Amino acid sequence: MRTSRLQRRYLSRRLEILRAAGREFRTRGFAETGMREIAAAADLSPANLYNYFRGKDEILFFCQDNALDRLLANLETIRHARTQSASEKLRAIIRFHLHCVLDEVEGSAAHLLTNSIPSHLQKRLLTKRDRYEQGFRHLVARGIRSGELFPTDPALAARVILGALNSTVLWFNPQGPLTTEELAENFAAYLVRGLRAKSSGHARQNRSGRSLDRSTASLGKKLAKTGDPQW
Repeated sequence: MRTSRLQRRYLSRRLEILRAAGREFRTRGFAETGMREIAAAADLSPANLYNYFRGKDEILFFCQDNALDRLLANLETIRHARTQSASEKLRAIIRFHLHCVLDEVEGSAAHLLTNSIPSHLQKRLLTKRDRYEQGFRHLVARGIRSGELFPTDPALAARVILGALNSTVLWFNPQGPLTTEELAENFAAYLVRGLRAKSSGHARQNRSGRSLDRSTASLGKKLAKTGDPQW
């Protein structure tokens, strides 16, 4: 009983350190963040921090591993739901994925581009990422078989969606005009609408009477002139 309590406290402390490290990675950048900065953010001495993690590479691995576990668990729950269509399932997965990478600091750290993690740990992460992508592919393929989604390459569709979702951590501004929830709803609408068989070739109208496709193109031209968008 005592051992179990100590283990829970230990795991809880590790998660606190992960979140503190994720904030530092996101603010400073992975290369500029050292164990001393992580220890300070987690309210620990550097010596005490090493009782939980041997280095920042290991911390980044656990950030990625923890985020992938959450994404995989959500994917499996939604995939096996019987009351939702393929489109509804895709929208739900997209919304959860965006909340994970933008609202959870260790989730955002999970998408930092780094080769610092040792190769044997990278292989474990790649295995989980492949499982997650495969789940996306299977869901798209199921929608195609049912006629709900138009015929396309499920692997390409999955990579387009995941690439769009993961890129948000590089440009999304939490102080911008859109909340995470609003961004998630928009992404879900845009990405899934492009796969739906019935909506192919038909532009939905927004309140101003302009098609969403046309207004999106106009926004893209405007942002191209002004530089990086501050969302």
